[in-house]
Amino acid sequence: MRVDLATSVGGVTLANPVMTASGTAGYGTELSAYGPLGALGAHVVKSLSAEPWPGNPAPRVTDSDANMVNSVGLSGPGLESWLETELPALERSGARVVVSIWGRSVEAFAKAASMLTGVGAPIVAVEVNVSCPNVEDRSRMFAHHPAATAEAVEASSCGLPRWAKLSPNVPDLCEIAGAALGAGAQGLTLVNTMLAMVVDPVTRTAVLGAGGGGMSGPALRPVAVRAIAECRRAFPDAGIVGVGGVGSGRDAAELIVAGADAVQVGTATFRDPRAPWRVLSGFERWCGRQGVGSVRELVGSMHD
Repeated sequence: MRVDLATSVGGVTLANPVMTASGTAGYGTELSAYGPLGALGAHVVKSLSAEPWPGNPAPRVTDSDANMVNSVGLSGPGLESWLETELPALERSGARVVVSIWGRSVEAFAKAASMLTGVGAPIVAVEVNVSCPNVEDRSRMFAHHPAATAEAVEASSCGLPRWAKLSPNVPDLCEIAGAALGAGAQGLTLVNTMLAMVVDPVTRTAVLGAGGGGMSGPALRPVAVRAIAECRRAFPDAGIVGVGGVGSGRDAAELIVAGADAVQVGTATFRDPRAPWRVLSGFERWCGRQGVGSVRELVGSMHD
C-alpha cells in the first residue's frame, strides 16, 4: 500500500513528517554519513544565538536508565559563523533547514532573527527556542511566562515561518502556546526537556557540571503526547511539531494521532545516528499495516 507522507506545519510543506531535533544532530551535515538529509522532512540545527556562547561547564551529558539528562547550556558558534561555514554544505545536501534560535533577552532574539532575514533557501522555518533564561526577568525562562514568550516570538519575526519551542515545565501549557500563536508563531514545537538532576550517591554530588539539567528520551514521550493532545484541542488550526522520546515508527504515529503534524527525532540519535531514517521507514511501514493512506488522515485522529 502506498502511503502519502506529505504534511505541513504552519504553512511549511514537508515531503514527510520526520525531522531531526535541535541539539541532537549538530549544526550542519554531521549526520550525512548515516543517511541523506534531503530524505527527511527537515533538518533542525542546534540552537544558535546571534553571538558565540560557551555554554555550561563539563560534564554536560549523562544517562539515566534509557533517558538522557543534559546541561549543555546552548553553547554555539553564533549565527554569523554558522551562516558562513555550515549553511552552504547543508544547501548542497538537499536538506530543508529549520534554524533554531535563542537569546538571553528580547533584543537578542531580535538580533538573531535579523541575521536570517533574506537568507532564503534552504531555510524553511525558524524555531524560536524560548526555553532559555531571560536576563531581563531575573533569569526566569521565557517559556514559563505568556508575556515573555510572546515578546520573544514577536521579536523573532524575519520573514520566515516561526515555530515556538515550548517547555513542559509549566502549569498551563495552553496559555503559553496561545501567547506564542497570538504573537505570530505559525507552529508549536512540543516539547522541550523536563527539568531533572542526576546525583552520584558515592560522591554525594550532582553528576553534571551545572548541577541540574533537562531530561529527554522515552520517559518524555507521554509528557509530549499530553502536551500535543491538549494544544491540538485548544488550537485546532495550529501547526504542531511533536518531539520527545520518538525512537520508532510507532512512537511517531502516537504523537501524530495525538495531534502533531510532524515529529522530531532527538535522543534516539545518540544511540543510533541512523534513527531519523529508521523512524521514517518504520512509520511508513506502520501506516501500511494499519491501512493508513496518508499522514493527513492520521493527524489528530484521536480527537475525531
